[in-house]
Amino acid sequence: MQPGFVTADRHTRSTMLRLLGLHAVSDLLYISEYFSQSAQKLSFYGWYGNAKLFRFQVPEDTILLRWLLQASKGKGPECTTTEITIHFSYGAPPVINPLGTQFPSNATVRPSYNLTMTLSVTLQNSTFVNITTPAAGDWFIAAHLPQAAGKIEVKGFSTPCAYIFQPDMFVLRFVDVPVLQPDTPLQQTIASPARPLHVKIFIPEYTATMQFTLRSCVVNSTKACAIRVVLGSIMLPQSFQKTLSCKGTADCSLVLHSPPWEKWLQIMAENLGTPNASVSFEMIASFTACKPGSTNSFLNFYSSLNQNQSTPALGGGRNASTLGMLGNTTLPAVGAANNVSNPGTFCLQSQPVIREDLDIASVRFRVINGPSIPVHSEFLTLLLLNLNTGMDSGGTLVVNLLLNETSLSIGNASVFACMSAASPVLTLNTTRNCSTAFFQGYPLKVNASSTEATLIIPYPETDNWFLSLQLICPWGQGECNKAKAKVTISIYLTPCFDDCGTYGQCGLLRRHGYLYAGCSCKAGWGGWSCTDNTKAQSVGSQNLATLLLTLSNLMFLPAIAIALYHCYLVEASVYTYTMFFSTFYHACDQPGVAVMCIMDYDTLQYCDFLGSVVAIWVTILCMARVKKILKYVLFVLGTLLIAMSLQLDRRGIWNMMGPCLFALIIMIMAWVYHGVKRRHCYPTSWKRWVFYLIPGITLAFVAISVYAFMETNDNYYYTHSIWHILVASSVAFLLPPHDKHKKPWAWSQKLICRYQICKNDREELYVVT
Repeated sequence: MQPGFVTADRHTRSTMLRLLGLHAVSDLLYISEYFSQSAQKLSFYGWYGNAKLFRFQVPEDTILLRWLLQASKGKGPECTTTEITIHFSYGAPPVINPLGTQFPSNATVRPSYNLTMTLSVTLQNSTFVNITTPAAGDWFIAAHLPQAAGKIEVKGFSTPCAYIFQPDMFVLRFVDVPVLQPDTPLQQTIASPARPLHVKIFIPEYTATMQFTLRSCVVNSTKACAIRVVLGSIMLPQSFQKTLSCKGTADCSLVLHSPPWEKWLQIMAENLGTPNASVSFEMIASFTACKPGSTNSFLNFYSSLNQNQSTPALGGGRNASTLGMLGNTTLPAVGAANNVSNPGTFCLQSQPVIREDLDIASVRFRVINGPSIPVHSEFLTLLLLNLNTGMDSGGTLVVNLLLNETSLSIGNASVFACMSAASPVLTLNTTRNCSTAFFQGYPLKVNASSTEATLIIPYPETDNWFLSLQLICPWGQGECNKAKAKVTISIYLTPCFDDCGTYGQCGLLRRHGYLYAGCSCKAGWGGWSCTDNTKAQSVGSQNLATLLLTLSNLMFLPAIAIALYHCYLVEASVYTYTMFFSTFYHACDQPGVAVMCIMDYDTLQYCDFLGSVVAIWVTILCMARVKKILKYVLFVLGTLLIAMSLQLDRRGIWNMMGPCLFALIIMIMAWVYHGVKRRHCYPTSWKRWVFYLIPGITLAFVAISVYAFMETNDNYYYTHSIWHILVASSVAFLLPPHDKHKKPWAWSQKLICRYQICKNDREELYVVT
């Protein structure tokens, strides 16, 4: 973080705290609170893991939410003008698509609310985002830079620019909010338009409708009222607040269908009249209930509990999401008939569902005595899915319906279903509109011609979710009479849908204890679940890439043959090791289907990196022509140090540059020593320079240039194969010739020496070539 960023940050925070503190001093009914999270370094966007996620908890009765968004960049020339995209969402991380890729079929996505911040000449920038009457609960912010360029940067070779982002949250919370009781008038007064009135009411479970009425409105002893009432809270990216305008009338009312169950509903009233006008009025709210009916499956489950107290259905991490009904529902005798003959006594039938936690963001919902359940035409069938643990919003919710055709008594009838949060949809038979008071649900439909329907919800909102089902006839419900159908339901929460498919990898991400998942795609595939094949590589291209990266290592065979010819057994062993592990590492590193791993991927990668650096190390030391004992000591000691440095930082540039520079220093010192002693340039032969050293050095420099400056994600298969060929070819040119007094292939004669001394190596130590 830059020092200037810290100074501006503290100044802005103190200013905001002073502004919010004024409310606490002037009006004791308001409390200001401040929340902050540590700054994060932003990344260019390639997949969801590149977006930095922030999670805030907005308290109850918050009437004003203000985010302070601060961004800064470094001072180096690499720090160019860029835009930071910031996404906001309530209840779950934002579902974003900066690359414009496709989502999987049957996936329903709400686009996130976003804004951009530009960092150009100035090193820092800040902005505010204000939200009045925000919904209480989890709020998420995701920030990222534009799309990544795709160039493969060598770690340590270039210094990337640091773009820093930090959000702070300030809330103004109302204390002692007046509570509106059902069927009880509440007299209230708005003193001035600048001070709106805030009231809340608790919505009980099984509420079908709520009627809100504003009456007896008086303005300065007259009845010409001008009041606007806003019900509900703001939720991004979409908000479904309901507005009631009362102008010139004494009474006005509003009906909410399917309000959120077991939650506080915020009500704000504003005076639209003159500044000095004082408005007095009464508020009253009434509810109509939707009574649940009992089910045989519920009774069977209850009887099984009585018969077997040791059943594990509710233990070991499993939770029956309808256990709350056990204490609230009057149960008839076990084995009693289902109350279907008199549907007028209830409007829905609850199916008990067991929640079974499997792993992180991995839950399976099982219908008791399911998975097939009956769906009727006279009343709703309702399933409650508990997704309000706070850790379920980081996965993907999958709902699948399968209609049993033999159970459908009327061929042209259809089963309509609706998935909604906070409250169920209770009007499928009349409106067929999959929406509640403050939530737009997700519809599904199965019939005789289309017996299966699937719904995919990425990052479901933290709440209780409801699945409503009903049998609908095209010519009216009277046609269905008492028909029913059997539907098999499969509902589960998974970190990544279909485990990101063949060409993707599901990554588990973490932010301050909050876990969420995202797909990292390969082989040109893209999309939320790696199902977008717009830029996908064909199988032929994948096979070609694998062959290029693996077979290009065969260029080490000439270097191995030359090393053996000149009796460099250690060097030949190192080249063989490098060729082997580089071949099988790249065979295992492929993103597509052309993959073959002979051992663990991490092991192959480490051995490939180790072999590459050691091969360069031994080649340069061999060119130095130092004494054998010193050369082999340097071989072993250098290899051990290289192995240690690779374990500390496998991709660091100095893991390769360090041994290369140190070996070059040793070689230059040895060549200077030989040249001074001989009083002649070393190596002495001009042919050695023209036909071997200069071509070898040129190939090595070209290889380094390709490796450091030309490799991108798109051309990696070609440029890295060229790197293999150039490096292996340069080794073949740079290996020095054998000693003049030593015959070629002399190592084969040593293998049959047994116990006799074949040569006097002590004399060879002092021979200068």
